[in-house]
Amino acid sequence: MKSAMAAVVLAAGKGTRMKSARSKVLHQICGQPLLRYPLQAAGQAGFTQLRVVVGHQAEEVKQAFAGAEVEWVEQTEQLGTGHALLCAVESLKGFQGTLLLLCGDVPLLRAETLQQLQQYHAQQQAAVTVLTADMPNPTGYGRIIRDGEQILRIVEEKDADVEQKQISEINTGTYLFDAEFVFQALKNLNTDNAQGEYLLTDVIAAAVADGKKTRAICVSDPTEVMGINDRCQLAEAEALMRWRINTELMRSGVTMIDPTTVYVDATVEIGADTVLQPNVQLRGITKIGPNCLVDTGVVVLDSTVAAGSHLKAGSVIEESEIGPDCNIGPMAHLRPGTELAGKNKIGNFVETKKARLAEGSQSSHLTYIGDAEVGRNVNFGCGTITCNYDGVKKHKTTIEDDVFIGSDVQLVAPVTVGRNSLIAAGTTVTKNVPADSLAISRTEQRNVEGWALRKKPKKS
Repeated sequence: MKSAMAAVVLAAGKGTRMKSARSKVLHQICGQPLLRYPLQAAGQAGFTQLRVVVGHQAEEVKQAFAGAEVEWVEQTEQLGTGHALLCAVESLKGFQGTLLLLCGDVPLLRAETLQQLQQYHAQQQAAVTVLTADMPNPTGYGRIIRDGEQILRIVEEKDADVEQKQISEINTGTYLFDAEFVFQALKNLNTDNAQGEYLLTDVIAAAVADGKKTRAICVSDPTEVMGINDRCQLAEAEALMRWRINTELMRSGVTMIDPTTVYVDATVEIGADTVLQPNVQLRGITKIGPNCLVDTGVVVLDSTVAAGSHLKAGSVIEESEIGPDCNIGPMAHLRPGTELAGKNKIGNFVETKKARLAEGSQSSHLTYIGDAEVGRNVNFGCGTITCNYDGVKKHKTTIEDDVFIGSDVQLVAPVTVGRNSLIAAGTTVTKNVPADSLAISRTEQRNVEGWALRKKPKKS
């Protein structure tokens, strides 16, 4: 197997400081597992052969990335970073070229940074190139020991003396290797260190001993290489990633009144001239078209909203498709399977589920439309309910074009209302209504005169 560039991502650790039953790399920021980000960055940087070393909860990690173009490598014992890469060697048998090593808990690393690292590595013709960062407080990190451009070794915090601990240039855990060299060097690693592990940093010393070039490039933004070890760092990374996403959206033409309070997942697309008010959440595979207005407190999940639509305050939209020029809310709930063709109004405290509304149909308030096929220009009066569930099965309501439904109507499915019909207020519809008809079901009103005077308590 031959290829110019391959990448190995280390994701075998338990992450004990997360205090979680879930694998660390499955914790999410901006709607995606931590592991998704280094994999994506490597792919975007041109590293087409991807290997992931898994250990703790290996099956759960694999399942979360089912369908991803990666090859999984298991590390049954966590014996250090050098041992983790060694586990991947067999899967890369015959590979010649540049090998990238990434950590699965470093989500903020950009593809552009990896490309710069690769270009410098190739230019220098180095055996090893380390991505480093200049940290004002380097405590806990491995220190870079240099002789000019040549990296002599990396000293871990536990092995560093007082003078070495003053060095602010640190190892980020991201490396580029000449594959042929590193595969041979891994075989000679030992556990003669404070951690008692096979450390990848020892490969640097092996390269120096062989008279090979070892280089480092310092990342311009240290936050880009921050690792996630606990919930506090997870929240910090979420805030940084959210700001990165929001900045890119604003530069592409999206307006945010207060971007610090807008939550947009990495998988969301938004068109130009759309305005997002504070406290908006756009989650999952969501697309918002151009010239939309999304008011305060709106939550959209895995949905599509076409151009010119207005999502009013407090509305929740899940797995739905909203056509152009619709008005939703305030306080509407569009549940999965809702489809609005366009120019629809779903008003305050209206709930829909598996409902398809053709163009121009509307429900202004206090209505439930479920398991329904609705034609054009249908009006639902206040308090209308499609009674779709009989306690055992769900049933469908069909309403044809130009139907007017009065207030407080119950449509007991399965039932069809023909086009251009009128359903009188207070009617319970239990059988099909022909086209051009009036449907009315009420008991005759009876007035008992003087009843209130006879029943009203007398004042003392």
